[in-house]
Amino acid sequence: MLTVIARIKAKAEKIEETKKALADLIPPTLLEEGCIDYVLHQSNDNPQIFVFYENWTDKESLENHLANVHIAEFSAKADDLMEEPAELYFLSKV
Repeated sequence: MLTVIARIKAKAEKIEETKKALADLIPPTLLEEGCIDYVLHQSNDNPQIFVFYENWTDKESLENHLANVHIAEFSAKADDLMEEPAELYFLSKV
């Protein structure tokens, strides 16, 4: 199993738009082969910060996800929504 933590910081004026765009990724991602969890969180302390907690069966499933059309569509508008590039952490359970 591969765990991914993705930290996204929305532009201050784009918080709600970013939240919707990120939430829209959830339904199609949960249908992808190899997706175990794909859970979106928003910081209680800073509403600009969103975090995805993801679990995938393997690296190939994650790579297929990253190449999917709904991820590409989000990436195309990410510069308009995000204050900085997403931080991605790829983790394995110890």
